Amino acid sequence: MKVFKNFKDYSSQKPLALSLGMFDGVHLGHKCIIDELKKVGAENHLETAILTFWPHPRFVFNPNEDLKLLNTVEEKTLLMEKYGINNLFLKEFDEEFRNLTGEEFVRQILIDKLNVKYLIIGYDHSFGKNKSGNFELLQKLSKELDFEVEQMEAINLHEYNVSSTKVRNALLAGNIKEANEILGYPYAVSGKVIHGKKIGRTIGYPTANINTESIKLLPKKGAYIVEVEVKGQQYKGMLSVGTNPTVGGKALTVEVYILDFNEDIYDQNITVKFRDFLHEEIKFEGLEKLIERLDEDKRLTEAFDF
Repeated sequence: MKVFKNFKDYSSQKPLALSLGMFDGVHLGHKCIIDELKKVGAENHLETAILTFWPHPRFVFNPNEDLKLLNTVEEKTLLMEKYGINNLFLKEFDEEFRNLTGEEFVRQILIDKLNVKYLIIGYDHSFGKNKSGNFELLQKLSKELDFEVEQMEAINLHEYNVSSTKVRNALLAGNIKEANEILGYPYAVSGKVIHGKKIGRTIGYPTANINTESIKLLPKKGAYIVEVEVKGQQYKGMLSVGTNPTVGGKALTVEVYILDFNEDIYDQNITVKFRDFLHEEIKFEGLEKLIERLDEDKRLTEAFDF
């Protein structure tokens, strides 16, 4: 897969089958669009492409909004490559770009610069200044500019539309299985292992503190069963998102106890994949009660069918 951060870096004149949007989470709805792109590309001898934006437009329009994302740029890129996209455009959502009308965007970017011959958009997608671009505009321009356009229907799961918002809400409620079902893969968080207070090692549960990216959405505070990837190897783990109230903690931390593991991994990047929710964050009366709960969490994690 080729990745472009600027349209001027793209010089190929091969016609494209393209879809555009944030694709945050690259969930089952997005996967349907990607599958349709690949099908159309194969039938019409077109390369596939996704045009997405960085930063998220909501960061530009509402700079004070505390928006958290399901994917980092790196995660989104890896998912697009895994799903077989040929070209990924990571366009900066700058002042010039945000002021393009829907029609200007189609003419100047999609047709003149990218040679799009087949465009697929989601069921609720709009684009361009003041959301002036929509399916009706695309249908009108497609005849003049010689491209085909298709609007995908919403994907339903358990009688609701699949969306990035649904994934966020599920994670914030601790509904890990629901979030993973909508995504089509286990929700994951990655980061470098940093030094913590090292209290866990004094009670038989040494944890790795993960320094996560600030824009990455973390599930609600509590304890989770996770799968931990370290140096290409997979381990079972029990993870805490919270402030460690039992020992007077204040800052939010992400800490994982890796089962059957005893290596120094400070400054190394690890990935945790959320598999199930254990319980809410608890302030225990003392370390003895905390250890009792950790023992039970460990038993449940060991018994969990990965």
